[in-house]
Amino acid sequence: VQLQASGGGLVQAGGSLRLSCAASGSIYVTMNWYRQAPGKQREWVASFSSGGRTNYLDSVKGRFTISKDNAKNTVYLQMNSLEPEDTAVYYCYAGPPVSRWGQGTLVTVSS
Repeated sequence: VQLQASGGGLVQAGGSLRLSCAASGSIYVTMNWYRQAPGKQREWVASFSSGGRTNYLDSVKGRFTISKDNAKNTVYLQMNSLEPEDTAVYYCYAGPPVSRWGQGTLVTVSS
């Protein structure tokens, strides 16, 4: 399975972006979004389990929403009320047993 992330860009604080992670085939594992800010370690942001359960990093709760379209084999991350601290390269990750990373997409939030 190959993962293709897209949707990043430059946005002002308070704005919104929607990231997409398209898989080359059907995926029925927990799908995740991670991010890595400049000079920092990669951190987990959100997950969507095979059963439809969602979980979020505390700092993005209420602002980000992860969803999945099984018909399109695509996972989304809707990001609202963006803050400069959200600036990072965002990666999607298909959990075990697929264990596959997509390439990153850069999100830059200006103040």
